Amino acid sequence: MYPHERSLVKKLADKPFALVGVNSDRDLQELKPVLESEHITWRSFWNGPQGTGGPIAAEWGVQSWPTLYIIDQKGIIRHKNLRGEAMEEAIDKLVAEAEAKK
Repeated sequence: MYPHERSLVKKLADKPFALVGVNSDRDLQELKPVLESEHITWRSFWNGPQGTGGPIAAEWGVQSWPTLYIIDQKGIIRHKNLRGEAMEEAIDKLVAEAEAKK
């Protein structure tokens, strides 16, 4: 998924868009070099040493990884687990909505 995420961040760099990740690796020290080597430039939070059972996943009710939430500019979850073209279309629509409100 990292290549697709990187392309979204690049494509939408000057748009009202933010990508936020939650990483479920259990070892933070082992995760840090991966974030660097994969060029993860967006905010990425660590779910803690419990891995997929950590506090962020518990709070959001995540049952499988990856779980994708597409949230609008008001903080409302508009889509969950869209992939591929459907995800791109949903993001483009929400970005256009946000830009129209400027």
